Amino acid sequence: MKQTRPGTAKPSAHPTPSPVLTPRTSRADSFTESVIREMTRLALAHNAINLAQGFPDFPCPQELKDAACAALNADFNQYAITWGAQDLRAAIAHRVEAYNGMVLDPEGEITVTCGSTEAMMASMLALITPGDEVIVPEPFYENYGPDAVISGAVPRYVPLGDGESIDEEAWKAAFTKKTRAIIINSPNNPTGKVFTPDELRFIADLCIEHDVIAITDEIYEHILYDGHRHISIGSLSGMEERTVTIGSLSKTYSVTGWRVGYALAGAGLTGRIRKIHDFLTVGAPAPLQQAAVAALNLPESYYRELARNYDRRRKILYKGLIKAGFDCRLPQGAYYIFTDISGFGMTDVAFARHLIETVGVAAVPGSSFYHKGGETKLRFTFSKKDETLHEACRRLEQIG
Repeated sequence: MKQTRPGTAKPSAHPTPSPVLTPRTSRADSFTESVIREMTRLALAHNAINLAQGFPDFPCPQELKDAACAALNADFNQYAITWGAQDLRAAIAHRVEAYNGMVLDPEGEITVTCGSTEAMMASMLALITPGDEVIVPEPFYENYGPDAVISGAVPRYVPLGDGESIDEEAWKAAFTKKTRAIIINSPNNPTGKVFTPDELRFIADLCIEHDVIAITDEIYEHILYDGHRHISIGSLSGMEERTVTIGSLSKTYSVTGWRVGYALAGAGLTGRIRKIHDFLTVGAPAPLQQAAVAALNLPESYYRELARNYDRRRKILYKGLIKAGFDCRLPQGAYYIFTDISGFGMTDVAFARHLIETVGVAAVPGSSFYHKGGETKLRFTFSKKDETLHEACRRLEQIG
């Protein structure tokens, strides 16, 4: 008879099955994965031109690449200060004062983050108490709804509208005793709307009246057309201590993969944001923070050329979409065209898949930008080389 070694259990002929994990609900169950990134995966699978995800297919400025290489070779390869390298915070403060009209203390009012995505999430987690309401104008960038849910907030959606101005009565009605914050995105993704001075003053007055924080995503601040001007709501009187202004290198300098962003706020709000940021990501990539200083020191001519180049691309895609039968208008800012597809007789998801699989062009289903609705919309990006856009337009003519 085979002996069992001391201390060794004899194997059972009928091993006990592992206990089954009991399914439980999670806040992650209340939203889907990113539809935008899903469209990118489908575009790659079908070799389609990706006009879904908003990243350039052209190079960033050479000065940034040189600065990044120099930082790596100079051994900026360890942790930077958690809330950002000192010289980067100083460069942000200088740029923000010159362009946005806001004076900030780089020591206590600027936090460098892992992109604007983390800046938004850290701000929401830091400033929201579970059960608070957060106003989210729609259509909205797809992260904002899940950000509100993850932070324990109750999203309260208000229509941004298709016209040139917001519905003031609807916005007034959205503010309640439970409202803690409002998310503003100007220039807006996906519509390209740029909030006017009067609209921002109206929103600011509502925030002051109801003691609400404005969390404002301004990553497209330099991509403006037709004389439209960017204004930061945090620069308006009464908003200095109740605004979190979020920015990023991604769109302005064509480095979406660098993940270097920032959150600007008064010392009281910043203290909370920094604590969340510290435990959420520790810090943004150290060598790329050094390279970001070079980006912020580019001459003013860089920003004028950036807008001119995107204006040209905007018109290429617009002409192509109109020729292919889409109903759309030229955006005021950012680098997207939000189209109406009612005339094609398909839902947004079905039509987006049709474009990828049979036409070879990827766009984002409009319902990704709404709490409910958007099935008659598609978003296209023109953050691509001219030749990429011309080829996409040629393919779109084949829609059948």
